Amino acid sequence: MSGLILFLVVASAALHPLREFYIKGDATPEGLTLAVNIWFWILAAVHVFAVGMDPWAAFEVWPMMTVSGLCLLFYYWCIVEAMRAGDLSIYYPITRSSPMFVVVFSFLVLGETYSAAMLVGIALVLIGAFMLQYAPGARLLSEPRPLILAFLAMCGHGAISLADAAAMQKVGPAQFMFVMYIFVIPGMAFVLSINRPAGRGLYRHLFIGWRRTPVRFAVAGITAYVSYYMILIAFQMGANVAAVSAVRQVSIPFSVLLGCLIYKEARMTARLAWSILLALGVAVIVVAK
Repeated sequence: MSGLILFLVVASAALHPLREFYIKGDATPEGLTLAVNIWFWILAAVHVFAVGMDPWAAFEVWPMMTVSGLCLLFYYWCIVEAMRAGDLSIYYPITRSSPMFVVVFSFLVLGETYSAAMLVGIALVLIGAFMLQYAPGARLLSEPRPLILAFLAMCGHGAISLADAAAMQKVGPAQFMFVMYIFVIPGMAFVLSINRPAGRGLYRHLFIGWRRTPVRFAVAGITAYVSYYMILIAFQMGANVAAVSAVRQVSIPFSVLLGCLIYKEARMTARLAWSILLALGVAVIVVAK
């Protein structure tokens, strides 16, 4: 991995938890989630037309775009529901363990075999994920719903990474995002409105934050876009998906610090230790043969 690619991936990882951080702490998490996607499209559009790119060239990779877009809808829905029900410092580390999904999928569907080191890495991820959400004295798997949602988000993110890496070999990041989010934004609005509380209008549910907390909505969207764009650039430069996934795990301990220091979530030392173990397990998975 070249120095420039390493810089892009580490910088992306440092910014990435901010999206979930803002979703967790916002009074209208669905609205902020939709705002992030709208900002993605706005910034991609500015980039595409300022540089004079042909945005419709992205249709050359429509199969990858379709997979990425559908998985993105599923991923965000899981993230919103998991963050609503549980702690950032517990569930963000699990959602970022997508290399484990790639390994398990390849084993179950493609018939690939793995070394003992790979199995050790998977075991470390499972142990870390379990201990992150386990509270001494509580019943086993004390919060099963957000735990399941976090694991489903992890699977969705794994599929997104594979589709995006393939797409970036043929089109530019801004073109890809501009076209994809034309379809993702209305789909996201629909998905995030399915469980709207009775009596809450669509404006209050999805758009009130643009007026009440415009800076928060803008910062969440812009930082998320920059983080995602950096990864797409790294893929376009030929970065290995597994290597990128390994380096991105530095975002996991950072998310624990955000949750515990800002949101006063409990057991910071223990959660930080288990998050590091989980990140180590992911790193083992992506480098093992």
